[in-house]
Parts: sequence; structure tokens; C-alpha cells
Amino acid sequence: MNFRYERLDLLQRPLEMHSRIFLFRTFTLLFVILFLACASIPTSKAAIRTVTGTVTKIVDGDTVHLTTPEQTKLKIRLYGIDAPETDKSNNKTGQINKPGQPYGEESMNALANKIMGKKVKVDILDIDKYRRMVCMIYLDDRNINLEMIRDGYAEAFVEYLKPPYREEFLAAEREAQSARKGIWSLPDYERPRVYRKRLKISGGE
Repeated sequence: MNFRYERLDLLQRPLEMHSRIFLFRTFTLLFVILFLACASIPTSKAAIRTVTGTVTKIVDGDTVHLTTPEQTKLKIRLYGIDAPETDKSNNKTGQINKPGQPYGEESMNALANKIMGKKVKVDILDIDKYRRMVCMIYLDDRNINLEMIRDGYAEAFVEYLKPPYREEFLAAEREAQSARKGIWSLPDYERPRVYRKRLKISGGE
């Protein structure tokens, strides 16, 4: 009887060994696949396409409308910045139903003074869920996105910032904060994303 159990035990050992080897190889393969998948996720932003056009409308301090030479109309969200919200009006009545933030109008006017009616170069980096082109805007050799942060008219949108722009934008924000420029001069400044969440404002409005 003991001899029989010993034979069964001897037969089971190779099966257990093969199972362990199979599990080890399976976990190793899964690890390699996950590693390669993570390595393939982009960690920097590169332009999908570059276009030129004339700025035809300033929506607020981080959103504009642009018309290309081919008369294509684009709604553009400036990449990497978040400006104070302006008043939101009811489309039917025209009445203000959600008030803007302090410095919202100043931010919008500052952007208008920089690029309204001017021909700019736009690097399209992404398309957001509101179908806006997420872009870097250049007027000659000036980076308008960066200027808005440096001048204190917008903050760095940290959640979406990636290299090669991240460090430069954050440094510009620290510079504006130290100098108490624009939004950073306000004693009770509320970040736009916090304001939008509190008032339940869509980021595409």
C-alpha cells in the first residue's frame, strides 16, 4: 500500500514542477508585456500638425477662434494653461447665469491685446473632448501660452503639462507668483478648475 502511494507521489512531482515552470513563464511574459505597454505611452507632447491663421475671436483667457487661409474655422484651447473663467450667459436669453471669476475679464483682454486679429502659428498637440484643438500659439517668436502664465493672466495646467513644456511653464508660474502678478495678486484666488467644479461649469463652456 505504501509503495503505491509513493509511486503516485513520484508521478505528481513532475506535474507540480511543470505547473510551477508554466506559471513562472506566464507571469514573466505578462510582466514583459506590461513593461512594453507602459514604455510605449508617450511622456512628451509633440505637434500633430502645424497651421497658420488669423485669430477672429477671443472666448476667454485660454480659448480662441482661428480661421486658416483655406477658411477653415478652428476653436482652439491653449495648451498647458488655465485662465480665470468669464461670465457664462444663457444662449436663449443672453442673461448671465454663472458669474465669472475675478481677473477673468482682464485675462481675456490681455489675450486679445496679444493676438486678436493677428496672424499666428499654431502647433496642434491634441483634440479635447469638446472637439477643440489643444495648441501652442506663436506670434513670430513669442510663445503666447507661456506669456499668459508669465504675465499672471493664467496658471500652469499641471494635470496636463508634459515635457518639453512642463518645467518652463512651472518656472514661469513661480516667477509670476513671486512677483504677485495678475491672478497671484488676489488675496482669495480660486483656481479655475476648483471654481468650475464648485459651480458645475463644463470645461468646454
